[in-house]
Parts: sequence; structure tokens; C-alpha cells
Amino acid sequence: MATLTLKRKLAILSDAAKYDASCASSGSSKRDSMGGKGMGSTDGGMGICHAYAPDGRCISLLKILLTNFCVYDCAYCVNRVSSNTPRARFSVEEVVDLTLGFYRRNYIEGLFLSSGIIRSADYTMESMVRVARTLRETHDFRGYIHLKVIPEASPTLVEQAGLYADRVSINIELPKDDSLAALAPEKDATGIKKAMGAVRVSEEASKEKGRKARPPKFAPAGQSTQMIVGADDATDGAILKRSEGLYGAYRLRRVYYSAFSPIPDSTARLPLARPPLIREHRLYQADWLMRFYGFDRAEIIGETEDLDLTVDPKMAWALRNRGEFPMDVNVADRERLLRVPGRGVRAVDRILDVRRFKRLELADVKRLSRGIEKLKPFLVCADWSPGALTDSAGLPERVRPKQLELF
Repeated sequence: MATLTLKRKLAILSDAAKYDASCASSGSSKRDSMGGKGMGSTDGGMGICHAYAPDGRCISLLKILLTNFCVYDCAYCVNRVSSNTPRARFSVEEVVDLTLGFYRRNYIEGLFLSSGIIRSADYTMESMVRVARTLRETHDFRGYIHLKVIPEASPTLVEQAGLYADRVSINIELPKDDSLAALAPEKDATGIKKAMGAVRVSEEASKEKGRKARPPKFAPAGQSTQMIVGADDATDGAILKRSEGLYGAYRLRRVYYSAFSPIPDSTARLPLARPPLIREHRLYQADWLMRFYGFDRAEIIGETEDLDLTVDPKMAWALRNRGEFPMDVNVADRERLLRVPGRGVRAVDRILDVRRFKRLELADVKRLSRGIEKLKPFLVCADWSPGALTDSAGLPERVRPKQLELF
């Protein structure tokens, strides 16, 4: 077999990593090299865009696989052992050199490293840990590192991954356990959950107060996971119910949703077409409502239902619960204001700040929010009341977007 150049390996293994959506850089402890020691920072900087932090910062990460060789035969994965795809493998030293070289050129702020399974889970995980350990201990790299943990790896290796990485992630893969058993027979849903539980225990132990000898920080940016959407028959309600359980049981920082992408030579058990991207978008919006807006999953959608693709989940809830509106912006508390369609957390907080000094009029709300026309049926201001508009039969059509075909 011909020897691949480093450039060719990078082309293959960066392209293979694009299917993993759980790539973000946020929530870690702040580190920098301003004192003249080490290299890198987890705070600030711009570069090639791979992800966005919650505060809107553009995050640049070198996102690659250690290898796309894999002994598993997951039907939905382009890198499965039976797939006819170009293969490549980095050495530990090559990943380290690429990370440092790209950082010195101001291309990246950190590393996102995943891998196919070669030889065994432990063999692969040990190589990934060695990359992170070499960067941290040999080169004093202080930038961001995200490691994709292999659930079947030994607890010792998972523990080491969390000691060197800012964030670790373990993919739950599919919303339903029976779908995982059918489409990825080498993977075990129970084992995945057990590994996620072990990460949570290590996280909590590193934060425990009152101990004389606290353990070192473990994955300060927490853990995340990813679910493939549209590869099986799971409804949006079932997907969000699984997410709700994961957030509660394992204190995940985030669940990522990735629309299934058909791959060559796949099994007939998989759909021939990918789901509409707007479905993935709506799932993210619903997830956001659960995490930041105080909604319970059952308020957003039933377990057997799908989200309305024509309108965002908060607007859909408002249309189903018109008895909650109109809401007086000068009286309602923060929790209730967050339920008004079209208002984000920042807009609500600005409204609460301003109304301490004056009674808000419609023009004030317009200045503090993005747009006003779709908000008007749901709110009362000092100079505005929607009257019968809130209960009008034509309200759903009034608030639906007009260019859905763009998605």
C-alpha cells in the first residue's frame, strides 16, 4: 500500500470527522500563556471557524480522527469496517505536531480528536490519551482539548482522558436502544450509559468541597453526547425524552442532534434520503427551551409526536396555550416573560433592567427585541393591547415564516 503524505491524511481524516456534530469549545476553566510559560489559551482568539460558544465567539478547532480504520460495522457510519472508503491513520506524534503547528500559525485554538476503533477500544483510547498527555505535559499546551471517549475503554483510560481534556464526549448514537442493537451490534447501550455515569462521578469528585486533598480537575467543560436523527423511526418526542433523561441522569452540558446522512452501500434498513435539516434545527430549538427557558419536555411535545416544522417550538407552544397571553411586559416575572415567542434571554433581561426606571411602551420593546410584529399578539405594553388579536383564527398564519423552503 502506498504511503500517504501528511497532507493526504489530513484531508481524509478531517473529512471523516465532519459527521461528529458535538464539536464546541465553551465552559472550560480559563488558561493562558501570558506569563511567558506554555502555549495556548482557552479564552479569546479568532481563526478558522468550526463552532460557536454560547456568548457568540467564533471557535476554531482542529477537528480530526486519529484514524478512520474501524473494526466495528455500524450500519450508519461511513467508516464502518465494510465500507469502501479511503483509509488513513495518524501517529500520535503527527497529531501533536499538527496541533502545535496550526496553533502557532493562529489557525486554531484547540483540538477535537475522535477515532475509529483499531485493534481494541483500549488500544485506541490509549493512543488518544497519549496525544493529550503529550500536548499538556511535554509542550505545556494550554489550549482547548476535546476527546471523544470510547465507551468500551477501561475506566482507567477514561479517567486519564478527563484529566487532560477540557471536555469529553460519549455518543449515545441513536435515540432508541433497540435501534442501536439492530444497526450497531458491536455497541452496547448499557455500556455507553455506564461510561457516561463514570464520567459524571469523576466530574463530581473533582468538585467536591471539604476534602483536604481534592482530586485534579476532571474535564472542566463537562461531557456532551450526540444522537443521529432520522436513521430510525424515533419521533421527535422520543428523541427529546431521551435527551431529558440524559441531562438529568448524567448532567450533560449538551446533547447534539445530527441529521442522518445517507452513505454509499448502506443497508436497506436505513432510509434512502436524509431528514429535512429544519427537523434538526427544531430539535435544537426545543432542547434550548428545556435547558435555558424553563420548559419541561412534556410541555413542548408528547413522546409519540413530532415537532411542527413550520414554526419554532416556543411559538407552537404559545399558539396551543393562548390562555397564557397577552402578557404585560411591565408586570410579568422573568420566568413568564421567557415564554413569550420571539424573546431570548438577553432581551428579557434587558426588559427587566429598563422597566425598573420606566413603564415600557411598544417602541421600547421594539428597541430591546428582534422585531415586534410577531410579538404584538402576545404582549401588553403601556400603550398597546392586542385585543382580540391573540385569539384570532388567523394568528397561526400571521406568525408562520414565509420562506420555509430555504431549509
